[in-house]
Amino acid sequence: MSSALVYALTGAALFVLGMAGLILQPHLLRKILAFNIMGSGIFLMLVGVAQRAGTPDPVPQAMVLTGIVVAIAATALALALARQLLDMNGEMRLPEEKTGKDRLDV
Repeated sequence: MSSALVYALTGAALFVLGMAGLILQPHLLRKILAFNIMGSGIFLMLVGVAQRAGTPDPVPQAMVLTGIVVAIAATALALALARQLLDMNGEMRLPEEKTGKDRLDV
C-alpha cells in the first residue's frame, strides 16, 4: 500500500468521523471541532491525491496550505460567534427551530 493511499484513506475516515460528530452532537463547540476534523480529512485526501508518479504536485499542496489558513480564520470566527451566543443565551446550543403553528405565535 502506498503512502498516498494511506493519506487518502485516513482522510476519508476523518471526514466520516467529523460528519458524524457534526450531525450527532448538539453542543456547538463540539460541532465546531467536528467541522475542523472534516477539514483535516479533506486536507489529507488532497495530499494523498497530489502524488504523481512518486513526486508531489505543488499545486494541491499550495491549496492545502491556503485551506489551512482559511480554516483557522473560519474557526476563530465560529468561536467568536459561539461566545456571543453563550453570552446571550447562557448555553452553547443552537435554538430549536419553530415549526408550523409555533411560527404564527411570534
